[in-house]
Amino acid sequence: MEIKASEVKALRDMTGAGMLDCKKALTETNGDIDKAIDYLREKGISKAAKKADRIAAEGLANIYIDGNKAVVVEVNSETDFVAKNKEFIDMVDKIGNTILKSDVQTLDEALNLSTGEFTINDLIVNETATIGEKLSLRRIEVVTKNSDEIFGSYIHMGGRIASLVVLKGDNAEIAKDVAMQSAAMRPSYIKREDVPASEVEHEKSVLKEQALEEGKKEEFVDKIITGRLDKFYAEICLTEQTFVKDSDLTVKAYLDKNNTDVLKMTRFEVGEGMEKRSENFADEVRSQIENA
Repeated sequence: MEIKASEVKALRDMTGAGMLDCKKALTETNGDIDKAIDYLREKGISKAAKKADRIAAEGLANIYIDGNKAVVVEVNSETDFVAKNKEFIDMVDKIGNTILKSDVQTLDEALNLSTGEFTINDLIVNETATIGEKLSLRRIEVVTKNSDEIFGSYIHMGGRIASLVVLKGDNAEIAKDVAMQSAAMRPSYIKREDVPASEVEHEKSVLKEQALEEGKKEEFVDKIITGRLDKFYAEICLTEQTFVKDSDLTVKAYLDKNNTDVLKMTRFEVGEGMEKRSENFADEVRSQIENA
């Protein structure tokens, strides 16, 4: 079966593995990109657990809070230059504040909201014509809390990442610390109990093949998997992670120490999961072939 250069590029972006390794993985798995990711992990070539993180879509993520309600938005542009433009930033603020003052819960509902003169959708269309780049409201998340809970928010890299958490109690400093942790360490879940059973079983399968590929004896594989699963949870679960401000503590230990807990978490990273532009891919392929 013929493996296309675009498929090799996609796998490389997802895993960080070399071009030739990616091509071999796709060949061995008949072009199935999910199986190819597992193949690379089992061979120890890639540690990527799932599709995705190397992206180049631009724009801004931001958080808007009023009392017990918050809204997280991501608005995309084609270039980072436009994302830093005041007109674009003002548009994002208008979108976020309009949603915050409304009762909408979904993206479709938000697009039909009136900003006064236009709907949000028409505002984006008009700004697209003015700015000269395709703009879009990609996603929103409406989050509410009780009066005995507190929001923690953190905007990282000038709006590249927006992280919002809800904690028990009223300690603003702790809430911000946890939001910063979420922004920096990319957890997918709050606790290990939140990880779907299907995802855990899939990870166990990959770890088993990985251990056998390393030459480990089958009778020891289950113990090895248990240890590696702990590392898996520590990567994807917020409370299992090492606390970035004190490496002697996990986030859970930090929360327990302060008699609080994380109840909700929303983390938007601009362009997350979107296809990366590939202006220099042909040159990179040519270089790797010449040096192979």
